[in-house]
Amino acid sequence: MPIALLGPTASGKSALAVAVARRVGGAVVNGDPYQALAGLAIGTGQPEEGERGGVPHIGYGLLPLSARPNPAAFGALVRGWLSVCREPVLVTGSGLYLRGIWDQLSALPPVPEALEARVRAWGGNLGTPALHRFLAAVDPARAAALHPNDTARVQRALALHLATGRRPSDLLDAPARGVAAGWRVLVVSPSREMRRARVEARVALQVARGWPAEVAGLLAGGHRSDLEALRPLGYAAWMAGRPGAQAQVVQETQAYAKRQATWFRHQLPGAPTWDPDREPQEAAFHRLGLA
Repeated sequence: MPIALLGPTASGKSALAVAVARRVGGAVVNGDPYQALAGLAIGTGQPEEGERGGVPHIGYGLLPLSARPNPAAFGALVRGWLSVCREPVLVTGSGLYLRGIWDQLSALPPVPEALEARVRAWGGNLGTPALHRFLAAVDPARAAALHPNDTARVQRALALHLATGRRPSDLLDAPARGVAAGWRVLVVSPSREMRRARVEARVALQVARGWPAEVAGLLAGGHRSDLEALRPLGYAAWMAGRPGAQAQVVQETQAYAKRQATWFRHQLPGAPTWDPDREPQEAAFHRLGLA
């Protein structure tokens, strides 16, 4: 039976996944679309070799930066990775992409290419924050789930609205369906205070590992347009090159982690949780039925 370890960024999912995979004799499978992209290893927190503990890790750094993952297509890709594992341990912090992996998304209506091009042109002329404000006027729920500078998702949401006349949140967020049949799930859930501290420590470690240099190398390699289209968390601050970038990244990441924690609490209310700062790892094994 596959296992899914869920929760906000910096909560400790990856370390627990290694321990769980070792316990069941399985492999860790990535369910984060940004960790699947090559070239973003440091900024997206892809586990380094020493952190993998000799456990196979599948789906990290495989896709080119030209890829534009969406929940349905990425979900199908991850299901393919899961199918080749005897005892897969899925790790993800994205509720929407988890629904794609569990095949719980309704099919989205088509959006004409001309309309997508028009929205991109608006973004180029007005800036993504302006489009985000317009999105907030027509769909506050979807706007609240997106960062004002998340170009790709803001534009996609607006294009969906213009093409259908409906709120994108109604199209993207199918009714909560709980845990997919046949899965064991654990939500890694630090306290609010520790979640914020963990994010700050994680960003500091990423900087020490060379995150600004990673971004500089990508820009030098001609990937500015890819980064602007993908908008991976934190990269825009380093690209801007302004003082205080690290503090900005911490603030953005803490806000994102809060949204993630809220999603799992509201959408999977019956799922077992584990606090990595207050409980031993054995408690996580017990809640997964592995003790």
